[in-house]
Amino acid sequence: MKVLITGAGALLGQGLIRAVRASSLRAHIVAVDPNPLSAGLYWADSAHLVPMASEAGYLEAVRALLLAEKPDAVLVGTDVELAFFAQHRAAFEREFNTRIVVSNPRVVAIADDKWLTYEFLKHAGFHFPDSALPGDEAALIQRVGFPLVVKPRHGARSIGVSVVHSPEELSAVLAQGKDLIVQECLGTLADEYTSGLVCFDGHCQASITMRRDLRDGNTYRAFPMPDFAHDAELRKIVEAIGAHGPINLQFRLVKDIVKIFEINGRFSGTTPLRGLVGFREVEMVLRHLLHNEPVVQPAVTTDVILRYWMETVVPAGRILQDTQ
Repeated sequence: MKVLITGAGALLGQGLIRAVRASSLRAHIVAVDPNPLSAGLYWADSAHLVPMASEAGYLEAVRALLLAEKPDAVLVGTDVELAFFAQHRAAFEREFNTRIVVSNPRVVAIADDKWLTYEFLKHAGFHFPDSALPGDEAALIQRVGFPLVVKPRHGARSIGVSVVHSPEELSAVLAQGKDLIVQECLGTLADEYTSGLVCFDGHCQASITMRRDLRDGNTYRAFPMPDFAHDAELRKIVEAIGAHGPINLQFRLVKDIVKIFEINGRFSGTTPLRGLVGFREVEMVLRHLLHNEPVVQPAVTTDVILRYWMETVVPAGRILQDTQ
């Protein structure tokens, strides 16, 4: 099979390349990214430069790539491309006979906006951190007190996140930012979990939960939790949202209650880590979509995962040149 993976310069895109390489699939990988110095471009069997997803020429560039490379499947490796591929999924699949691994625009929109995530969880009857938009924070303070967390509604990897301990700190942070959400501060760093789930046709067919330690907003130590006591609840959440393929839930466990604070409507940065302990979700998804194989819950080990840096060396003459 041929698999096109976007975001070869992003943690997620690079993780998807690694996950496909580590699978039993005999896959030709096509990697794309706007930056010729993205390491993932040089791990692939073929690579291309594309415009930024926000640029006017992005649609034409993607159409040209799908026509030229004829991939069997497309894996989306950055958040900024999700809405684009969700919008065009049906048309691309018909025109280019490919499978775009992305949920529908509603799921992508809810996952991209922490206020919409809060509203979805609230209306669906699940647990969440109590939240407010700027201007309504006084009522939130009355309900939960301090500390509070202030974060961008659209953001990832803890960028722009502040913990405030007084009304003065809160006012100062809100005055400096825009498009923010204020939330109850949940538990401790030791209570942080991430779950990867695979859903098709309204049914969650496989899941894994790991406790995690964070560094710079990313998982750098992971502790798999086979037979996690709250797996059934997590599966109900992703079935309620209507995910197609991979989805990621991030939460803290507070007095044995799952409180979801982030939903990622996609594979996540811990996808290659989950594969190391037996949960090969990229392979599961591709085999299901391309070969109609059933998704089966795999056995997961309890091996501790320790993340580390490594390097890619590229001869200067091999660096891709932008010919657009």
